[in-house]
Amino acid sequence: MSDTQIALIAGPTASGKSALALKLARERGGEIVNADSMQIYAGLRVLTAGPSAEELEQVPHHLFGVVDAADGWSVGRWLTAATQVLAEIAARGRPAIVVGGTGLYFRALIHGLADVPPVSETQREVSALLYAAQGEPEFRDVLAELDPQAEARIEVGDRQRLVRAHAVAIATGKSLTAWQTDTKPALAEGTWRGLVLDPPRAELYDRCDARLGVMVENGALDEVRAMEARGLDPSLPALKAVGYRELAAHLRGETTLDEALDAARQETRRYAKRQMTWFRNQTPDWERVTNL
Repeated sequence: MSDTQIALIAGPTASGKSALALKLARERGGEIVNADSMQIYAGLRVLTAGPSAEELEQVPHHLFGVVDAADGWSVGRWLTAATQVLAEIAARGRPAIVVGGTGLYFRALIHGLADVPPVSETQREVSALLYAAQGEPEFRDVLAELDPQAEARIEVGDRQRLVRAHAVAIATGKSLTAWQTDTKPALAEGTWRGLVLDPPRAELYDRCDARLGVMVENGALDEVRAMEARGLDPSLPALKAVGYRELAAHLRGETTLDEALDAARQETRRYAKRQMTWFRNQTPDWERVTNL
């Protein structure tokens, strides 16, 4: 990988992505850009395994802890911010290392995002009512006339996506598939190289289990306590950080700390498994590193 390329380092939680990114950045005089949907939020650095103060001092880091938890960011907002940061790093003539575990962020970088116009609430309701009145088989026949590719790829029973595809086609006069096809990658071909950390599952799970205890020792409970004191809407993305719900339940007196940690470890392993599956399916041509 040349110094002028952008390195994309992806993988499941606890696989060592951050350590590898820091090593590369130090060796090449590079700058690190966050691609983790939880690490963008301020106030949960320990719980989300964000970079330490010492690590932040070693090389420039971008998009870590920059968003208030009360403000939920979409993939689109991250992509806009990340694209700007990458342009600034390139202007400085330095390599960039984009690191994280959020697959949709990487997909947005290399494939782009569909700029689908907003659909009115009225149209969404009309499409939903049509689905309810006709039933899925007949609704699919209608959708097949408007967007045959969407009808073919949306799985049976996925009412939400079927209704959305219908609403977009009716409201915009253009199929959702056509909108999604008209995307432009944020990164030009040949400017980046992808790497996925894909360690043995048993070893990864052991690391997931061990890390939760260390997080609590280093202040994760204090972070959750401070966040809970703000009385934020529990549906906000930041409050869906792995382990947050279990530690918050402990702070409310609903579970012991050991019970909370056991539940958080189980959820962390599930999350890691989902990440591993996603990257195996979505980035099959990326280079793999299988040792921790």
